[in-house]
Amino acid sequence: MKIRPLNDRVLVKRLAEEEMTKGGIIIPDSAQEKPAEGEIVAVGSGKLNDKGERVPVELKAGEKVLFSKYGGTEVKIEGEDYLIMREDDILGVVE
Repeated sequence: MKIRPLNDRVLVKRLAEEEMTKGGIIIPDSAQEKPAEGEIVAVGSGKLNDKGERVPVELKAGEKVLFSKYGGTEVKIEGEDYLIMREDDILGVVE
């Protein structure tokens, strides 16, 4: 992949949502909600503070994160769907 997010932005790939409930009912694609969990694919270099110093992003590629359901900007790269969002839009890291 040939994309590098700028400043404090991260590139996130959504993780697949469960297609079947615990009771065994299959959920069609049209009724599934967008998952609010994803994996970080690429990270920007960080944003500049008031003094002009670069503050690095705390997140790393490969980490699983939670984010708001409607956060970020959806982009399609090489046929795959991704989200580009600011570090501040990430709610937490799944450990």
